[in-house]
Amino acid sequence: MADQKIRKAGPLNYWAWGSGDLVGAGITAVTSGWMIYFYTTFCGLGAASASSLFAISRFFDAFTCPLIGYISDNLRNTWVGRKIGRRKIFLIIAIPLLPSFALMWVSGQTYLYYLCTYLFFELIYNFVLIPWETFPAEMTKDYRQKAKFAGARILCAQASAVLASYLPTLIINHFGGKDSPDTFLINGAIFGALASLVILISVLFTWERPYTDDEKLVKPEPLDIGRALMIPVKIFGDLFSTLRIRAFRQHLCIYLGGYISQDIFNGAFALFVASVMMGSTLIISQMMTTMYIIQFISVMIAIRVVLRAGPSRAYSFAITAFIIGCLLYLGFYFARPAGFGDAIHSVEKNIFGGALNGAISPTVIFWLFVPVMFAGLGRGTLNFVPWSVYNYLPDVDEAVTGQRREGIFAGVMTLVRKLSQAVAIAGTGWAISAGGFVSGAKTQSPEALHTLVLILVVGPIVVMLLGFLVALSFKLNGKTHAVLMDEIDRLRGGATEPATPESGAIVEDLTGWKYSQLWGRGR
Repeated sequence: MADQKIRKAGPLNYWAWGSGDLVGAGITAVTSGWMIYFYTTFCGLGAASASSLFAISRFFDAFTCPLIGYISDNLRNTWVGRKIGRRKIFLIIAIPLLPSFALMWVSGQTYLYYLCTYLFFELIYNFVLIPWETFPAEMTKDYRQKAKFAGARILCAQASAVLASYLPTLIINHFGGKDSPDTFLINGAIFGALASLVILISVLFTWERPYTDDEKLVKPEPLDIGRALMIPVKIFGDLFSTLRIRAFRQHLCIYLGGYISQDIFNGAFALFVASVMMGSTLIISQMMTTMYIIQFISVMIAIRVVLRAGPSRAYSFAITAFIIGCLLYLGFYFARPAGFGDAIHSVEKNIFGGALNGAISPTVIFWLFVPVMFAGLGRGTLNFVPWSVYNYLPDVDEAVTGQRREGIFAGVMTLVRKLSQAVAIAGTGWAISAGGFVSGAKTQSPEALHTLVLILVVGPIVVMLLGFLVALSFKLNGKTHAVLMDEIDRLRGGATEPATPESGAIVEDLTGWKYSQLWGRGR
């Protein structure tokens, strides 16, 4: 194989690639944080109807995500894959189409309009995210370099989430109308344009794994209809094959524990602030901005914690902080400080006017910002932990299969993320609706508020604790990864026994397979 040391990743490559998560995390923050609020407040949809859009789109993703992953892996032996890049061709196609994100934020349209615009953008989103996620595994085999890629990605992700939360405030201050649907249309247009820019930057400063000499001699095979018709069978076979890897199954549980808990929280948070704390779009934006700024700081802390103490320790810290934040909101609901509604309206007027005039009650400051700070401290680390080890999972898979399948893993990860987000957001919306929440109403019934608070607090805590139970037995870290890579080199050379019993035990723990079954021998 061409020596990958010829091209060594540096800071420019880390940050250029990481900036692409404006599409992944930034746009996800916009949709998960604002979409149900936008649809129920400005589009005349009920919470259940708005949530159903997420559910329907994920059935669509169940086919497109693994399909894109499969095609990107198998474009390697085609003219397009050789000349342009099996990953980059998808990004290049998506760049001029990403501004279509703005179409989702036009108020006063029909349910069918919102469904069609959402499905179209999801397809473009998949064109970007799945191939884009493979680049660290394509560009380097070094553990620390992969960790730097993950760190750059998550820091960029958190910065884009800050932008997603604060941009409505900037738009309101510039254009006026603190409860106008135009705020969200402008927000969507800006994010769509920025997404095109950062993906272009990612294309310019990344590269794909070099071809081996044998691959260069292979004549590209034309696609035929018969083979294309068999793609779905192959796709879902590969999809389920990834679940045979023990470390990947554990990783998914940790990943889902961290991300589903945030999806539930996001789905209920804006409605909680509007209905229980009596805040408007402006104050919701301020609170989200505070949370995402703290998440950014949390990621910088988490990078060091994961490298020194491992992902399990970092996960423990994260859920503790997030749980404290959730319980504080439960405390607010029961305490209901007297006059809080009037006080928060005063704060909104001051912020909307561009300056804070006069003293603000310490009670108001505490409830507006302290709970979201704890939540942000935990959420940032929850975001980083699974991605800190994701780039090493294709290495574990290679030990089992003898193949490099970065595209399949990226497709499965994106599919699982989208399905889990859909279930979480749709379930949250349906539960809120079943509890008696009335879209657009200035006041809600006690039953509706009870349900809303229960979802905001209990839902995330239960999901996080389930993920924590799995994190306790997760053993993939820098030390075990080094052992794994040494054993892969030996397996590639024809070895059938581990170098030492200890290294064999590590590889068997990570893969979930007996050593004698590795390198494709256990099929």
